[in-house]
Amino acid sequence: MVLPDDILQTFSMKIEWLFTGHSRESMIFTFIGIIAGVVSYLYGPYWGVRKVPGPPIIPLLGHIPLMAKYGPDVFSILAKKYGPIFRFHMGRQPIIFIADPELCREVGIKKFKDIPNRSIPSPIAASPLHQKGLFFTRMATDVIGQAAFGVNFGLSKPRSITDTSNSVDNQNNGNEVSDFINQHIYSTTQLKMDLSGSLSIILGLLVPMLQEPFRQILKRIPGTMDWKVDRNNKKLSGQLDEIVLKRTKERKFDSKDFLSLILKSKESETVVSKNVFTQDYISATAYEHLLAGSATTAFTLSSVVYLVSQHPEVEKKLLAEIDRFGPHDQMPTALDLQHKFPYIDQARPILVIKESMRFYFVSPLIARETSKEVEIGGYLLPKGTWVWLAPGVSAKDPSHFPEPDKFKPERFDPNCDEEKRRHPYALIPFGIGPRACIGQKFSLQEIKLSLIHLYRKYVFRHSPNMEKPLELEFGIVLNFKYGVKLRVINRT
Repeated sequence: MVLPDDILQTFSMKIEWLFTGHSRESMIFTFIGIIAGVVSYLYGPYWGVRKVPGPPIIPLLGHIPLMAKYGPDVFSILAKKYGPIFRFHMGRQPIIFIADPELCREVGIKKFKDIPNRSIPSPIAASPLHQKGLFFTRMATDVIGQAAFGVNFGLSKPRSITDTSNSVDNQNNGNEVSDFINQHIYSTTQLKMDLSGSLSIILGLLVPMLQEPFRQILKRIPGTMDWKVDRNNKKLSGQLDEIVLKRTKERKFDSKDFLSLILKSKESETVVSKNVFTQDYISATAYEHLLAGSATTAFTLSSVVYLVSQHPEVEKKLLAEIDRFGPHDQMPTALDLQHKFPYIDQARPILVIKESMRFYFVSPLIARETSKEVEIGGYLLPKGTWVWLAPGVSAKDPSHFPEPDKFKPERFDPNCDEEKRRHPYALIPFGIGPRACIGQKFSLQEIKLSLIHLYRKYVFRHSPNMEKPLELEFGIVLNFKYGVKLRVINRT
């Protein structure tokens, strides 16, 4: 049958309208779907914790601009405004901050089984090497290097002209150690908790799902920061693996260093030792033992010397106690550190180290993540919520530490009313609960010995080139932005 032209034309127009109309509607629905997906991605994590108080957020950036504006003080400012439990967004990632000693105990001890693991922030996620361990400094490394690897780096030992000029081995070793230090310092200084890090770290803060794909691409492009960090980290990993391999071949496991203990356990040929003590695991574990406490130890030592140098009454008591011990060439024992140096001893009252740790809190945040739905401080938090303790806030809270901006070691005297009233978890520089720092005693002994040796020979005064107050930089731990500049004076 043949249809008239007008009917064919009408039919054709209806078909064209049908497809054009559906195409337009399809585009609209697609556009709406994209918008909904973006909104869901940006605000989805927020929805589960929306009832927890916190400041308004900026899409993608979250509260990062507040950190840029206020620096490390941002959490104290927010705690004062929103209370001891508040919400902070690192990009799109919400973090529930706990700034109260009793709530810290609830998270770190009472409900540890529900919040057992550490969350991994963007800077660490961007660097697989630093998921094994952190940080590096010269004097701390000599001590920890011997304890962890049984290796004497010799960084702080004076060398004679003969040692440095006539020995090729010494020169090579010195160059290797220096190279190792420079590599690690470069690597760790890129771990920024703001928008000044590598592109992959920035993407991790803003759009986490893009971090690893972009890191894999960028590390292959010469000249990018991700490329430089990746090359640097590969060198570090290779050097660490060489140390472990050499010690394994030597089969000398009689020393008491940490690496020897692991290698000796591996030799037991048990099912656990075969499955757990792999080459990568051994390097990673020894690396963390070697490096995890060195930046924090160096920061604390710098804090003590800086603070003592501007408080003559504290310095006088410290020097008197050190001088009473005995001849300057007499090495204190562990027992001496516990009983003969109360003014700098960890377990005794008037503690310079403890007050310095409170004054400049090197690790002001402790990262955790919920493994199931859990209630904290009256708020129900979904599984996978980042819950970060903020002990640095409590350390400057006048309700726990009156006149918090004054350096007063006497505030820790057990006979002092302030100490008696204070919550037992108001100061937790080494963390809390089962995941507290396992190197606490080791670190404190290292700091005490360092102070004894320093103050036996020298006193310190502020350099006119040092800014005042000291500028701080917030990374994975707190840093002095421009270091601590002091004049070293020989004691007469």
